[in-house]
Amino acid sequence: MTYPLYMHKSFTRLWTRLSLSLEKVVAAATVIAVMVYGYESVKVLIVMDWSSTETFYEFINRTLIAVIGLELVRMLVNHSIGAVLELLAFVIARKMLKPDLESLDIALSAGSFVALMAARHFLMEDQFFKNREETSASV
Repeated sequence: MTYPLYMHKSFTRLWTRLSLSLEKVVAAATVIAVMVYGYESVKVLIVMDWSSTETFYEFINRTLIAVIGLELVRMLVNHSIGAVLELLAFVIARKMLKPDLESLDIALSAGSFVALMAARHFLMEDQFFKNREETSASV
C-alpha cells in the first residue's frame, strides 16, 4: 500500500521536530550536569593543597571537562561545523594537558590539532569572510 506524498512530508516534519526537541532536552540536561559538576568541583578544589602541582592539574582537568560539556551543548543547539571543530579542539587540548603522556600520544594529539585547524581554515574561511563583508556592508 502506498501513501500519499503529503503523509511522508508530515512524517518527516514530525520526526525532525521530535529529534530537535530531544536534542534540546539533552542539551538542557547537559547544562544542569555541568552546573552540578562545577559546584562539586569547587567543593573539592577548595580543600586541596594549592602548593601542589597535582592540584593545578586537577583544576585544569575539571575546567576543561566543564568547557567540553558546554561546547557539547553549543554543538547540540547550533548544528554548525564550527561548534563540532571547537568541541574536538577542547577534547584534544584536555588530552594534551595530562601530565603522564607518552611521546606518541603527544605527536598524535599535535597532528590531530593541526588537522582540526586545517579543517577549520578550509571549511570555515569563506563563511568568516562572508560574515565580515555583510557586517561591513551594513555599517
